[in-house]
Amino acid sequence: MGRTKKAAQPQAAKGAAAAAADVGPSTSYDATLPDNLEVARTRVVCGTDMNLHTTSTIAASQWGSLGVDASFDMDRFRRGFSIDIKRYEGDDMEFEMKGVSCAVANSLRRIMISETPTMAIEHVYIVNNTSVIQDEVLSHRLGLVPLKVDPRLFQYKAKEDAPSEQNTIVLKLKVECRRLPSGAMENDKVYSRDLVWLPEGSEMPDETSCRFASSQAALVSGGVRPVHDDILIAKLRPGQAIELECHCIKGVGDMHAKWSPVATTWYRLMPEVVLLQKTRGQIAEELAEQLPGLLQLSGSGDKAKVVVGDVRKHDKLLEKVRRLSGEERYAPYIQLRKIKDRFIFTIESAGAWRPHELFQYAVEVMMSKCDKVLEGLQAFPQRSF
Repeated sequence: MGRTKKAAQPQAAKGAAAAAADVGPSTSYDATLPDNLEVARTRVVCGTDMNLHTTSTIAASQWGSLGVDASFDMDRFRRGFSIDIKRYEGDDMEFEMKGVSCAVANSLRRIMISETPTMAIEHVYIVNNTSVIQDEVLSHRLGLVPLKVDPRLFQYKAKEDAPSEQNTIVLKLKVECRRLPSGAMENDKVYSRDLVWLPEGSEMPDETSCRFASSQAALVSGGVRPVHDDILIAKLRPGQAIELECHCIKGVGDMHAKWSPVATTWYRLMPEVVLLQKTRGQIAEELAEQLPGLLQLSGSGDKAKVVVGDVRKHDKLLEKVRRLSGEERYAPYIQLRKIKDRFIFTIESAGAWRPHELFQYAVEVMMSKCDKVLEGLQAFPQRSF
């Protein structure tokens, strides 16, 4: 939130066998595990009362007694890893990521939320506020307005640093409500579009200690503005006015949510509907009737059979699959699973970054963290045990 300062006035058809056929870093080894262990390793089985095999392990020797080497292999990783963008609309992106563990997926998500920088209003110097909104509440509302500006153009500002064109953006808000001769009111609502960028710096440097050595016009060629110009900040009545100056600095969501570049970002495991045995005749017709579209019926009578369609197009039927898998009649035939190393990732940017830029930046940050770990391990003295 902004800080107030008073300024002086101026799918898998064969169950477990399908898992072995799905080539990927966590779903293929030189030796094959028994079907039941392969399912436990690569799938979460969704039951009616509880889910099974929800944990993931990456110990290289875990399956050593069965002749399976589970150590990481870069070539296998390269063959199995893929990203497939399914939707990209404005500030929203949805993609499928295959071939990584949940630890990697969650790390990327957390980096995007709390370690990717943006610019946000930190200090509010209020010259005049005769509205009904208290100074502190007004500052809080201003601090949460997302700004359309590339944070990579600016430096972080430490507490002891003086405001400058390299670390601070200055915005001005000056609005007064008046009643027009027609009886209508002018400026009775204050919106985010009323914030004006001051590329030359503060208009009251003596009070703010903010002095720019040069204009920001060349540094930020596209200008600075709120991501959305229709965010309501305050309501005024005739005679009421708001005049203030906002100073924006660079920060990350770990410091305060106002610096988080995403409205939200999340992932879920790829669902999989599995036919546990050949399904023909009356049971096939019943299942197709229960799950229209998801299960596709061919033939009729004793020759009727079903195959699983595109699971992603029938998300609303997945919970019904879970329920049917718990019923005595259908439990031997159908099961809902989730693939442990395939994720449906969604990124909703707040506007300062494009969604694909956020993901790319998160990957770069993760790589830098790995480099630091490797440097530390190399510096650690070698010991013989």
